[in-house]
Amino acid sequence: MKFIIGIGGVTNGGKTTLTNRLLKALPNCCVVHQDDFFKKPDQIEVGEDGFRQWDVITALDMEAMVNTVKGWQENPVKFARSHGVSLSHEVEEAGSVEKGIHILIVEGFLIYNYKPLIDVYDKCFYISIPYEECKRRRSTRTYTVPDPPGLFDGHVWPMYLKHRKEMEDNCDRIAYVDGMTSKEDIYNKVYETINNSLLNSL
Repeated sequence: MKFIIGIGGVTNGGKTTLTNRLLKALPNCCVVHQDDFFKKPDQIEVGEDGFRQWDVITALDMEAMVNTVKGWQENPVKFARSHGVSLSHEVEEAGSVEKGIHILIVEGFLIYNYKPLIDVYDKCFYISIPYEECKRRRSTRTYTVPDPPGLFDGHVWPMYLKHRKEMEDNCDRIAYVDGMTSKEDIYNKVYETINNSLLNSL
């Protein structure tokens, strides 16, 4: 059985932390990180707000991302092996997709804003945190391309609000997660929901 989980959310909301915990806990689990599909800095255009447009869908090679997800769908065993993911004994012995549960986590900040991806998810989660907390967390992070002064208020947060509205209009299957609760609570809530869905699908 194949099962795809979306872990979306605001920048610095805790998506990667949650994803990394789920990867360790779920069987035969692979991940596709949207951040791996950013275009090169010189391909990111400067918008009317004066900032390079990192927080928009055109900053990402979404076609390549969709193809990566399709690659997993076509052969999750091969995908797992090529990404160094340990498979369960049951799957290794059978060497086929028919045995066991195969899980893919798709993680990123705009994973529900691209039509070709919306329909692939069996379960959708979205972590949100308020403006002040998001700004505080963002200021403590070090990025490969550092944030120029004023980027958060001038670009990051306005784009988040715009894309969240788009997402809410396009996808009605999302379970919202409060990113202000403890990492443990977030993990337990999401893991339990996934586990129940898997049991119901068997």
